[in-house]
Amino acid sequence: KKAPAKKKATTKKKAPAKKKAPVKEKVPVKEKVTAKKKEEEEDFPPIPVRPKLRKSSKLTNFEKKQQQKLLDLRDSLLDAMAGVAKDNLRSDSDGGDSSAFGMHQADAGSDAYDRDFALNLLSQEQDALHEIEEALKRIDYGKYGICEMSKKKIIHARLEAIPFARYTVDCQAQIERETGHRGGRRIPDRGVSSLMDDASGVENV
Repeated sequence: KKAPAKKKATTKKKAPAKKKAPVKEKVPVKEKVTAKKKEEEEDFPPIPVRPKLRKSSKLTNFEKKQQQKLLDLRDSLLDAMAGVAKDNLRSDSDGGDSSAFGMHQADAGSDAYDRDFALNLLSQEQDALHEIEEALKRIDYGKYGICEMSKKKIIHARLEAIPFARYTVDCQAQIERETGHRGGRRIPDRGVSSLMDDASGVENV
């Protein structure tokens, strides 16, 4: 009898190959734009914050007193300016009438001088009126009594003498030396001295 054929050794089945994990595609990193942004910010400076208007209840006693003084001074100036303008118009009208009869040369010269003086006075008072309005704004926004040049406090004695003062005495003197006249924009303390109680000696205040 034939020997039974040997069974073929069963071959082990190969384990299924592990699937490779899908490789994530690298997303291109966006370039940093912080440096560029900073450059743009430098080109366009931030918009200045507008100062807030203060309530009258937050004013100090000194500020309230100065505010009232400025308001009174403004009213006096407006009355004076109206009077000067009225007198100037009247003199022009009188001059026109009298010229028909022939005005004396000396009288004509005197009239022209008076008119120039009146116009100069009006100009000074308009400057003073502007300064008063600006001082009232500084009170409203909490900037009153701070020198616009040095940012130092202006002493009360100077503010009492010149309620619309913008600068300390030292800064005012420096501006006068550099510009040759009173202030970058002329501070008309002399023009309104007659309307104040005592503005004499303000140069030393």
